[in-house]
Amino acid sequence: MKRIVIWVGIGVGLILVVLIALPFLIDANTFRPMLESRLTAALGRTVKLGELKLALLSGGISANDLSVADDPAFGKSPFLRAKELRVGVEMGPLIFSRKLNVTGLTIDQPEIALAQSSSGTWNFSTMGAAARTSTPPTSAGSAANAPLDVSVKLIKVSDGRLTVTRSGAQPKPAVFEHVGIEIQNFSAGAAFPYSLTGKVVGGGNLKLSGSAGPIDAADVSDTPFTANVNVDQLDLALSRLNDWAPTVAGIVSFDGTTSSDGKVVRLNGKLKGEKLKLARNGTPARRPVELDFAIEHNVHARSGVVSQGEVHMGSALARVTGTYAQQGDALILRVNLTGSNMPVTDIEGILPAVGVVLPAGSSLKSGSASVRLAAEGPADRLVTSGSVSLSNARLAGFDLGSKMSTIERLAGIRSGPETEIQTLSSNLRYSPEGANLQDVNLVVTGIGDIKGSGTISPQEALNFRMTATVRSAGLASAVSNSPIPFTIQGTASDPQFRPDVKGIATQTLETFGGEKGKAASEILKGFLGGKKKHN
Repeated sequence: MKRIVIWVGIGVGLILVVLIALPFLIDANTFRPMLESRLTAALGRTVKLGELKLALLSGGISANDLSVADDPAFGKSPFLRAKELRVGVEMGPLIFSRKLNVTGLTIDQPEIALAQSSSGTWNFSTMGAAARTSTPPTSAGSAANAPLDVSVKLIKVSDGRLTVTRSGAQPKPAVFEHVGIEIQNFSAGAAFPYSLTGKVVGGGNLKLSGSAGPIDAADVSDTPFTANVNVDQLDLALSRLNDWAPTVAGIVSFDGTTSSDGKVVRLNGKLKGEKLKLARNGTPARRPVELDFAIEHNVHARSGVVSQGEVHMGSALARVTGTYAQQGDALILRVNLTGSNMPVTDIEGILPAVGVVLPAGSSLKSGSASVRLAAEGPADRLVTSGSVSLSNARLAGFDLGSKMSTIERLAGIRSGPETEIQTLSSNLRYSPEGANLQDVNLVVTGIGDIKGSGTISPQEALNFRMTATVRSAGLASAVSNSPIPFTIQGTASDPQFRPDVKGIATQTLETFGGEKGKAASEILKGFLGGKKKHN
C-alpha cells in the first residue's frame, strides 16, 4: 500500500511538472500566424494579435491585444480593438499534434465602431462574406490557407464600448458602455442563441435576447433574427438617439419583441414616455404617456408602416397610424392622429409637451376634447394640420368676462372666477413658424358666441382678430345682439383682450347714421376709455 501511495505521488508530481513545463516548452506565439490567418479568413478583415500566452490550466491561449480592420469604404480606423483575447482550444490536439481547434472566444474591453453609410449599408455588412461564399479546398496543401467555416461553442464580449454612427448625422455618435455579448453554439450556417446587455451613455439600459442566423452570405445585416427587447430609462436627448428630431426629449422605456426575415423587421410592444417634449417650443409633460404600437420596417427601402398605435394618457385614448421613410439625412413622416371624447383632465398634463400653453394660473377641471390631425414632412420640421374641439369644459382660474371688461360694460356679460366653455372648435396648421388657427368658434356660458382667427408665434405671441356676439341685453343698445369686434394680443400665458374701436364705431354708425350715430359713437368712446377735449 505504501508503495502504491508513493507511485501515485510520483505520478501526480510528474503531471504537475509537465503542466508547469509545457507553457515553456510550447511557444504559443508559433500559433499566432495560423490564428491570425484563420480569423482573417473567417471574418474577411485583417486581424492582428499581440503576444500570445498558453494558459494550460484554463485550456486556452490569450493575446494581449486584438484589432480587426474596418471595411475600407468606411475608413482606416479599426472596426474592433480589444485589450485581450482569450481563445479556448482543445489541449490534446494542441500538445500532441500541434493542431489548433478553437472551442471559444472571449474578448475583454473591446471598442467596437458600428457605422452606416448614407445609402444604408453597415460597415459590418460584408464581414465574413468571402469565407461563406468561397469554394472548398481541393487538396490538403490548400486546406491550411482556406477560409474557415467558423463553429464556436461560446463567444463572449465583456465590458465593451460600442459606438453607432450614421453618415451625415450629428457628429457625436450614440455610445453604449459596459456592453456584454454572449453567443452560444455559433455557426455561420445555423441559428444560434445570443444575448446583449449595455448601458447607454447619457442615461438608459438595454437588454436583448433571442436567436440569429444562419448568417446571410451576401450581407450580414440581412441575417434573420428574433429578440426580446427591454429598454429602461433612456434619455432621448443626452443619449443622442433623437438625431432625427433634436427638439424631441424625454425619458422612455420599452418592452417588446422584434423579428426579421432579412427583408422586413417587425417590432411591437409598449413604450412609456416621461417628461416628454415633442414640439420645438414645448416644455416637459407633467404626466407619462404610453404607446402600444406595431411597426413593419423594410430594411432595404429604409421605410416603414405604423400598423398599430394606441396612445394612452390616463383614461384618454388616441390612435396614431402612418408611414416613415429615410430620404438622405432626413426622416420623412406621414402620420395621422385621432382621438374622440378624451377627458381633458387626463390630457392637460400633455399639453406643454406639444407647445400648448394655458393662461397663467388656470387649469382644465372638466370637459372632453377631440382631435383629427395629420402631420407630414421631415421629423424635425413637421407641419401638422387638422381640427380640434372642446366641449363642456371648465377653465378654472381664468375669468374671461373680466378680461373682456370693455365688452362686459357694453353688453352686460357675466364675469366669474372661471370660464365655462360650452363648445370650442378650430381648424389649425402648426409648423416651425408657429400656429395658424382659422374658423375659431367658441361658445362661453354667460358671454355668448366668439368667432375669429389668428396666429401664435413660436415665442407664444398672440395675434387674433375676433368678434363676440353677446346674448344678454347690454347698456348700449347700439351694439346689443350685434357682433362686437376685438383683438387678442399678449402671450398665451397672459392674453390681452382689447376692443377694436374702429370696428365698433363703424358698426355703430352703420346702425344709426347721422346725429344718432355721432351720439352713439361718443357713448362708445366713454365706455372704451376715450377722453373728452377741453376748450
